Amino acid sequence: MARITASVYTSHVPAIGAAIDLGKTHEPYWQPVFKGYEYSRQWMTDNPPDVIFLVYNDHATAFSLDLIPTFAIGTAAEYQPADEGWGPRPVPVVKGHPELASHIAQSVIQQDFDLTIVNKMAVDHGLTVPLSLMCGELDPKKDAWPCPVIPFAVNVVQYPVPSGQRCFALGQAIRKAVESYDDDLNVHIWGTGGMSHQLQGARAGLINREWDNAWLDQMIADPAACAATPHIDYVREAGSEGIELVMWLIARGAMADVADKNHPISVRRRFYHVPASNTAVGHLILEN
Repeated sequence: MARITASVYTSHVPAIGAAIDLGKTHEPYWQPVFKGYEYSRQWMTDNPPDVIFLVYNDHATAFSLDLIPTFAIGTAAEYQPADEGWGPRPVPVVKGHPELASHIAQSVIQQDFDLTIVNKMAVDHGLTVPLSLMCGELDPKKDAWPCPVIPFAVNVVQYPVPSGQRCFALGQAIRKAVESYDDDLNVHIWGTGGMSHQLQGARAGLINREWDNAWLDQMIADPAACAATPHIDYVREAGSEGIELVMWLIARGAMADVADKNHPISVRRRFYHVPASNTAVGHLILEN
């Protein structure tokens, strides 16, 4: 059967993508950020997945205010990089895995989660920046991402947004879906977005290092309690865009120790840096 062997968590700051695309990764401001992912890129090489299930949020590219799905799963064969106003990022086309994606959709919907099925969409920085951070710089004319990717978009932009508990339970349903797939696939699940940041209003530029790291501690050690964090705490402590962290709870809910305490996880990488643009960058790798 297919199995989830690891989960990856990372911020998806658009300025990180711009720094990569414009050749600024070695500038003093950006060096600490990219150095923090050197281990992770080697880890990806040493632990290659067959498929990545990537949880992210769309930033009004695939979905506008005309149509806002709470949870949307991509079932297409490929996804073009989105034009977010300054042209598409110069990265490879994202290849999908329609068979596994369709199976997960069937299984998760039968577990009473309503998903939107998306057969065609562009993917923005929310998905491509994490891939660049973990896989390195690639030439779209010559290179490809190391494996197929299943995009899973979560609405954390337009209220109402899903709760952490809902996302955590959804992760458990996704794990069951993956494990019921017949092919022998090694699947990584990624949760992206966050950490603390606010892009507008009187608190624009807010970063809360202490809260971010306490939240990470709890997500690792006691994810069920972390999932119970009320929505208002994210807004108050981590800023209006800090709510993106609920997407990490989907990936955390899919890990083996949540289903069975006799299957502990191991922390392979933990990294935190402020600031990158106006955002606190958090990163974590957990293995089953």
